[in-house]
Amino acid sequence: MVKQKNYAIGIDIGGTTTKFGIVDHRGDTLYRGVIASNKFEKIEPYLDELSEALSPAIEEVGGINEIKGIGIGAPNGNYYSGTIEYAPNLKWKGIVPLAKLVSEKFKLPAALTNDANAAAVGEMMYGAAKGMKDFIMITLGTGVGSGIVANGHLILGHDGFAGELGHTIIVPGGRLHWSTGHRGSLEAYASATGVANTAIEFLEQRPTEKSLLRNIEKEYIDSRVVFDCALKGDVIAKDVYAFTGKILGEALANFVMFSSPEAIILFGGLTKAGDLIMKPTREHMEKNLLPIFQNKVKLIFSELKEADAAILGASALVWEMKS
Repeated sequence: MVKQKNYAIGIDIGGTTTKFGIVDHRGDTLYRGVIASNKFEKIEPYLDELSEALSPAIEEVGGINEIKGIGIGAPNGNYYSGTIEYAPNLKWKGIVPLAKLVSEKFKLPAALTNDANAAAVGEMMYGAAKGMKDFIMITLGTGVGSGIVANGHLILGHDGFAGELGHTIIVPGGRLHWSTGHRGSLEAYASATGVANTAIEFLEQRPTEKSLLRNIEKEYIDSRVVFDCALKGDVIAKDVYAFTGKILGEALANFVMFSSPEAIILFGGLTKAGDLIMKPTREHMEKNLLPIFQNKVKLIFSELKEADAAILGASALVWEMKS
């Protein structure tokens, strides 16, 4: 009789950092860790560092024979092929056969999906979407990711890339995206990067207006700085969030009328701004909905720790693997 393996490794690859954990059947994360994603120009040294970071945890749970496999959530991750393909927020360009490379590195089976899809699965299994069959997960981090669940199933599309809502054009002819070269995408405005860019634009457009943000060199303005200034009552910083929420709310109205979800769940670093982002988002979402959709869709924050949702969702891929 084959001994049941007790643990799965979940890996969440973001544009800036990679978070990982070892997860049991109940969804308890026994070990968490993090390495940088953005300091590696090549995939091989990244995998070396990931292996080095995970090795002590693997030994702690009884060794590699206790691990059933590795699930990975990554930008532009293709569930069908196990490849990352032309991810705009990662340094590894082109098509990267990540599931194969990880499997070879760790000598374990590996499966890959889009990072936001992994977060959606984690939320459905363990968080705010538990029991829901129709919802959209929007991740607001370095970029804007999304996972769409309809009738209880992730929407993957014929090629595995359905649901790239962050790259839909919400402001035609608008801001140039720093990586894709497209203009006016949601990600260019409603990501942490977008918030920083909006703050810089507002400072340039309102040169005579006082702001705490003017005390900070342009290259050091990020979403955390904008948030801190907004909490201190800075008008420009607060206006940045009002503008960001407007853009996000308009986009969410489009998404609601497309799939009529029970809820939209916001996840990621930008949600730490709380009502600064939520109030304008909710206002502009409802304002742009047809009456048949108004006041029906819950707009809520994730109930899972930021690091956990995508890790749990990625690890869930492992339990679905055939032994």
